[in-house]
Amino acid sequence: MSPIEVLNRASLSQALKTLAGLYEHSDWIIQRALAYRPFVSVAALQHTLQKVVQQASQDEQLALIRAHPALIGKIKIDTSIAPDSQNEQSLIGLDRCSPAEYRSLDELNDAYNKKFGWPFILAVKGPRTKGLTRLQIIDALTRRLTSPSQTEFHECLLQIHRIAQLRLQERLDEPSIRGQRVWDDCETLAQHSEAPDQLTVTFLSPAHRACARHIVSLFEAAGFDSTTIDALGNVVGRYAPKQQDAPYLLTGSHYDTVKNAGKYDGRLGIAVPIEVVRGLAQSGKRLPFGIEVIAFAAEEGVRFGTTFFGSSALAGCFQAQWLALRDSQGVALQDALKAAGLPGSLASVQALARDPKRYLGFVQIAIEQGAVLSHNGLALGIVNTFNASMRYQLRLIGQASHAWTTPMRERRDTVCAAAEITLALEALASQTAHCLASVVPYSALDYNLNTVPDVSQLSIDLRAPNNAKRDELTAQFKQALGQICQRRGIAYSLCEVSQTSAVSCDQTLQRLWATALTALGLPLWHLPSGADHEAMNMHKCMPQAMLFVRGESQGISHNPLESTTCEDMAMAVAAFDKFCDELALSLASMEIVHGKT
Repeated sequence: MSPIEVLNRASLSQALKTLAGLYEHSDWIIQRALAYRPFVSVAALQHTLQKVVQQASQDEQLALIRAHPALIGKIKIDTSIAPDSQNEQSLIGLDRCSPAEYRSLDELNDAYNKKFGWPFILAVKGPRTKGLTRLQIIDALTRRLTSPSQTEFHECLLQIHRIAQLRLQERLDEPSIRGQRVWDDCETLAQHSEAPDQLTVTFLSPAHRACARHIVSLFEAAGFDSTTIDALGNVVGRYAPKQQDAPYLLTGSHYDTVKNAGKYDGRLGIAVPIEVVRGLAQSGKRLPFGIEVIAFAAEEGVRFGTTFFGSSALAGCFQAQWLALRDSQGVALQDALKAAGLPGSLASVQALARDPKRYLGFVQIAIEQGAVLSHNGLALGIVNTFNASMRYQLRLIGQASHAWTTPMRERRDTVCAAAEITLALEALASQTAHCLASVVPYSALDYNLNTVPDVSQLSIDLRAPNNAKRDELTAQFKQALGQICQRRGIAYSLCEVSQTSAVSCDQTLQRLWATALTALGLPLWHLPSGADHEAMNMHKCMPQAMLFVRGESQGISHNPLESTTCEDMAMAVAAFDKFCDELALSLASMEIVHGKT
């Protein structure tokens, strides 16, 4: 009998005794949650516990936060706090702080308590459960001290749920071994970087090529039947089906990064399928379809300014003119490919296009890169659409003049115009759910304080959940732009860079994800993707669907703080396992045929 089954059958007093102390001095949460027995899984119990806290009054939530002890360095761990907290603080050595660490923690905790009125709370075992270092704790405390009160209140509750999750695992003896392996794969892959103090891996750099070789070794160790690096640097691993002529399921994500990146954007979508294949290979199991994992070489577009080289080639839409694109050093893409030992010819790239008749579809797993799942206490979410987008380059032309003699009302200041345009876009995008607007300068012009700026250049990206809302937001932006520039005496040119339509994920593949999550006892949550992913490109040639994994630190991404937990990684692995089982059943019933659903 599994631990969750034992808990379901236990008397109320026995169940309370088993779970006592999950939430510091707050067993009322346990008592309310147990009213919802039986639980399908430990994950279902965890979600119910979170739901109880979400539904509690703000006074109850505040009392829960204040029930936790402060993380203050001491010569000896305070024995008056709960045993679980004693063990957790001992794990990271808070009783072994240096004098400098003690002073930092003491001063920061005092400042934190004065600002927020409650103790600083952090799951000190960390996302990998090995324990955070004292320096990591001090850094987290320093960073969170700058947060708004409402944000920090919510973050404390998230940290409390994380602490409870880890304690529950210990009670029920369910360590996240598979998630830990995924974590470790991402960690070791992050050792390859162009900079010693940050993760930066741009297309075809030495670090990028080292990553490709590392992924080959991961594929081989996991038990893939074949592994290759193709003409664009994509790393391809194939796990064969039962029958030689059976179709394949295509999955994967990218391994290149932005500058100073996080460790999980893209790479999580490689490491989770590796773990799934590792499990199949270790058990000697073959499915009625093969699994082909693609570690895409280029998604971010950092080096050559164009995104999705790898997936464009597989989808059959790689553009010939891209081979002539040059990086900041003047190196053409074609020459960079040849320098990396790849053919560099258009024919070799075009040959990478996949025949959709040989595939059941493309599925992708990714860290959410947002806070929707985190805010709703959900480990996984099913993507239903990819947002439509419109990108522009805007050039504002005013009049240079002496900054100390030109009256404010007579200035034709393009920096002020750019600021007003940015705020107008922020207001317009905020009026409609899921609409987004981003404005950044795309060239730095040489100004000094003595001169009113006469030229400003901006990149503008507008995103919306469907084409109609994108077009509406675009029309509103153009109207506001015209009005602002006319009033300020600013001329402008607006150049459209790109336009993409909203993409819906395949309904049948979404249903398979939903069935998998339900089997794990997880609630269903569908959400759009604001960011672009390879699945958008693969949509052009085969059915696609996507699964998001919750991000830590308020969902921050493209940042070293980007993180998720090994428990959520393990849940993604389990969901992919269930997805494959459901896909096999659908294939047997002919609900899914090659390249169609």
